[in-house]
Amino acid sequence: MKLCRFGEPGAEKPGLIDHNGDLRDLSEEVADIAHEALTDMSLEILSKVDAMQLPKVDGPVRFGPCVAGIGKFLCIGLNYSDHAAETGADIPEHPILFHKATSAVVGPNDDVVLPRNSTHGDWEVELGVVIGKPCKYVTPEEALDYVAGYCVVNDISERHFQTQLTGQWTKGKSCDTFGPIGPWLVTRDEVGDPQSLDMYCDVNGKRMQTGNTSTMIFTVAECISHLSQLMTLHPGDVISTGTPPGVGMGIKPEPVYLKAGDVMELGIEKLGSQRQEVRQDV
Repeated sequence: MKLCRFGEPGAEKPGLIDHNGDLRDLSEEVADIAHEALTDMSLEILSKVDAMQLPKVDGPVRFGPCVAGIGKFLCIGLNYSDHAAETGADIPEHPILFHKATSAVVGPNDDVVLPRNSTHGDWEVELGVVIGKPCKYVTPEEALDYVAGYCVVNDISERHFQTQLTGQWTKGKSCDTFGPIGPWLVTRDEVGDPQSLDMYCDVNGKRMQTGNTSTMIFTVAECISHLSQLMTLHPGDVISTGTPPGVGMGIKPEPVYLKAGDVMELGIEKLGSQRQEVRQDV
């Protein structure tokens, strides 16, 4: 299934994309795409709903974040060997973890707003993983059983905030609007192997990132297993699993950073696409 949320910010309704690509209103079947709605049992019930009998939503709509009430937004850094190389970093021995504030979460096509004094905004197309049931001390072999589905994430970064303001990466990752997710949550049965998905990111119509999840250093299953040794993962938690090469800070001979008026377009095979215009806060 392709599950989504649509409507104005703060008033989104749950939706479903039918086999024709049309949006259907799912609000009579489930309150929201969140928490208990993401468990195996709830998803199985939703999978039996006749999508063609649901109210069709016509006309242009805003897609909101595909998951509501995110408890933890966990991110894995430097998880593609060629991305680590372009940043001059060593291959990590264990998954690098940082947090992105949930207040950064926005819809897939909402504007990205660079904060005051931001001069080093950057793009990062990433595979997002949405947890579907409580997950603690799991092995890599069983980890994918705890996944509700997958989505596109743009892990927007402010590199000066990230690396030059004393502290951790979270400072440069958590600015408002720095976490577009969606447009859809695609259930794991429809995605299949998460380690064989093509991904891309264009900036102002120029291809900047081209990659495939097969080149991850730590697989999705390994990331989930590792995190579950440290903390309990809950339904609705999102894990962003790293980005392939082609980010602005890695461009030679001089880095290229986002500015007001730029347009980012990105997507992942089977998971849909995003488009964001960049604004500068004043």
